[in-house]
Amino acid sequence: QVQLVESGGGLVQPGGSLKLSCAASGTISSIFTMAWYRQAPGKQRELVARLIGGGSTNYADSVKGRFTISRDYTMNMIYLQMNRLKYEDTAVYFCNVATSTLTEYWGQGTQVTVSS
Repeated sequence: QVQLVESGGGLVQPGGSLKLSCAASGTISSIFTMAWYRQAPGKQRELVARLIGGGSTNYADSVKGRFTISRDYTMNMIYLQMNRLKYEDTAVYFCNVATSTLTEYWGQGTQVTVSS
């Protein structure tokens, strides 16, 4: 079992930055991939960024060059640094991990609102 708790969401102006954090606990050693997803009102949940165990990353085209996913192994933390935020980045952001057996776990989500 893996438990995930996100934090760091909030209200930010367009062009601003936020850093989301996800604290992982439980069977950490089983984690193979880590990711951030988001869901805007009336839209499907979408992948924002993924970090695979070997260190490779992939990003949604809409956030490439603006967002960075990272992991602190010693602190069991997963981060999403978001820069140059746009109105369309407004959504609930979810932390997600998958184990080597492809079991997925989700956090409860944190709201990010980009507004002037």
